[in-house]
Amino acid sequence: MMNFGSILNNNIMGNIKGLNQDSTFSDKVMVGLKIALRKMAEEAALNDESLVIGDKEGNVKWVPAKELLKTLPEK
Repeated sequence: MMNFGSILNNNIMGNIKGLNQDSTFSDKVMVGLKIALRKMAEEAALNDESLVIGDKEGNVKWVPAKELLKTLPEK
């Protein structure tokens, strides 16, 4: 299971505006993934829902979306 924190806090993901036409395909995909995961967490938070995430050890956890949003970098 994927860990939101490790994906979203990756240095590649730090600055969406830093992407340009010379950015690698992988970098572009990772930025798109960051945007999609943030949007999913925001929508879940609006509905007071929880999301299932995996921690670094591979354990599955239910986390309230509002709490998860606090750990994610801004857009």
